[in-house]
Amino acid sequence: MRRRSLSLIVSTLYTWVAMVAFGGILVETIVIYPNVFHDPPSSLALAVDFFAITGPADLFPPMGALTAVLAVGTVVLLWRIRSARPWALGALASLALGEWLFSVLFFWPRNEIMFTEGIAVHSAEVLRRTAVEFETGHWVRLAMSGVTAVLAFTAHQRFRRAASA
Repeated sequence: MRRRSLSLIVSTLYTWVAMVAFGGILVETIVIYPNVFHDPPSSLALAVDFFAITGPADLFPPMGALTAVLAVGTVVLLWRIRSARPWALGALASLALGEWLFSVLFFWPRNEIMFTEGIAVHSAEVLRRTAVEFETGHWVRLAMSGVTAVLAFTAHQRFRRAASA
């Protein structure tokens, strides 16, 4: 397969997955989070019961890994295209720093407090405060996911224009 065709396929897949991930996080924000965070700690306990079979933690880690692989592949494959390179690098940086690293440092400890340890370890006030912190930080994650999707799309479009010129 020629490099140009492979570049088109990988950057298209990356753009698509980044947009789907953003849509998933947006749906989570509008549909799931109001139910999860409406009355901590009792709503947190209900969420744990509700997500006993499958939940966001089952979808987003594999999707994040796929997005990361496609982001790196896109940067490598589009590296020679000057007009696309900064956009692809920006998308990768937004994904790595604004979504992954932020999630590891900010969300994972709060998930542990709210959904693993819960009321057995923490007071209701700690759980309420943690839920507010989580919801507030989530807006940053949602914005960064949107930035990643827009940058990936822009890199893809820049590549397509350069390839057709």
